[in-house]
Amino acid sequence: MRSGKGTQMGDVLVLNASYEPLQRVSLRHAIKMLVREVAVIEESDDTSFGPFPRPTVLRLVRYVVTAWMHRPGRLCTKTAIKARDRQRCAYCGGRAETVDHVLPRSRGGTLSWENAVAACLRCNHRKADRTPEEAGMLLLIVPAEPRRALPS
Repeated sequence: MRSGKGTQMGDVLVLNASYEPLQRVSLRHAIKMLVREVAVIEESDDTSFGPFPRPTVLRLVRYVVTAWMHRPGRLCTKTAIKARDRQRCAYCGGRAETVDHVLPRSRGGTLSWENAVAACLRCNHRKADRTPEEAGMLLLIVPAEPRRALPS
């Protein structure tokens, strides 16, 4: 039914005690939850798995706090921007010592993943309070929120 770690038809939906969907687990994991009595069967199909009906939906007996599901994205700091850009200037590729706002702060630009890049002092001073286009400078990267863990 289940091969590897991909989601298959054999997966079981797990609901919080408040009936909010939490995750999908394998049939094996679902049976372990039933044996430990941390969940009850909400829905099952016509087949059985040992003494249990084969569950399709489980509900947890106790409520699980899910603040982690609603946590905002990775915090955007100057150190995180430089780590995302691998300590390299987004304009010349040299060693980055600072962070530059693509849309300058003097024009309403903010420190965000999409508006900040690592920069060397020379390029940062050359660009000054202009956009890269106005300064005639090309960005070597497209600033965006990192999808993976940042390099250290």
